[in-house]
Amino acid sequence: MNQGLSREEIAQLVARDIAPGTFVNLGIGQPTTVADYLRADQGITLHTENGMLGMGPQAAPDETDPDLVNAGKVPVTELPGASYFHHADSFAMMRGGHLDVCVLGAFQVSATGGLANWSTGEPDAIPAVGGAMDLAIGAKEVFVMMSLFTKDGTPKLVPECTYPVTGLGCVTRVYTNYGIFHIDDDGERRRPRLVEAYGLSAEEIHNRLDVELV
Repeated sequence: MNQGLSREEIAQLVARDIAPGTFVNLGIGQPTTVADYLRADQGITLHTENGMLGMGPQAAPDETDPDLVNAGKVPVTELPGASYFHHADSFAMMRGGHLDVCVLGAFQVSATGGLANWSTGEPDAIPAVGGAMDLAIGAKEVFVMMSLFTKDGTPKLVPECTYPVTGLGCVTRVYTNYGIFHIDDDGERRRPRLVEAYGLSAEEIHNRLDVELV
């Protein structure tokens, strides 16, 4: 079966869709790759929860500074005008509604925009919520990057989250290898809308998901 988009291609689409002039937090893991595809003329300011505004792309081997890392401990670069601050101040920015967008990974997203991304609930799994709850409820928009299906073909866009929930009704967009979904409020309830499809037809995506798509 066609695997759809690569992780790098998904990151490029997210970078394309972030509005110019916004303040953005990129979550640990796949979301951090979005920084490599942002253009200078977009005027986007990246925030890291470990205390930095003005983060640039991932550092090349000859640019690495052990004191300059993102929240996932990946060496990064700084852009002109970058600033640094206490961890508590960083979380105050996240909780205070000062971020326009956060980009997070997920184990599941529900049809109404619920997010599960910190634990699968398995006995041997190591839970890692970090700042995800603060970001999910504090950012004005929440973009999720994930594969649309697990390795065994189980959908990750689901009617309701079965994993421990990070936030309810918080996700606004979902970027996957097979399609981009916007979770819209139609006046009665929130529902996912397929806006772009890759590798599978829109009909195939509808048939493989157990959720009602707009």
